[in-house]
Amino acid sequence: MKIGIYAVGRLKAGPEKELASRYLDRLAKAGPQCGLEFTRSVELNESRAGNADTRKREEAQELSRQIPEGALIVVLDERGKAFDSAEFAKFVGDAADNGQRDMAFVIGGADGIDPELRDRARLVLNLGKLTWPHQLVRILIAEQLYRAVTILTGHPYHRV
Repeated sequence: MKIGIYAVGRLKAGPEKELASRYLDRLAKAGPQCGLEFTRSVELNESRAGNADTRKREEAQELSRQIPEGALIVVLDERGKAFDSAEFAKFVGDAADNGQRDMAFVIGGADGIDPELRDRARLVLNLGKLTWPHQLVRILIAEQLYRAVTILTGHPYHRV
């Protein structure tokens, strides 16, 4: 299964980008062992529209153009469902085992995700009840995807 991260906002050079890249590199190297392939990270510019609803709608339209047809969409939102790492790994592994071709992790801009795109998601995932800046969310989801691979392959990285 091909995995992509689709985000509004760009990571600038610095420690956040380096850390996200480190986990995505690990994911790319370890993922094929369990049928997971990290294929892309898409960064979109934030909308410059004058109000939040229009910005969210414009960003959702651009995100939708980038996400592969038929992809299982996971929207990251603090109002979503919380998983522990083992449950998250099972969700990802089950999708791959059931023949899902693409999985898209979507990170909205400062105003959040347009409700229409959120409604298309198979899962709205919460990485905690706190609100995180998109730079940190990118690191968190990259690390959890790598951790999911280590759980699925029995690697000792994940300890309970």
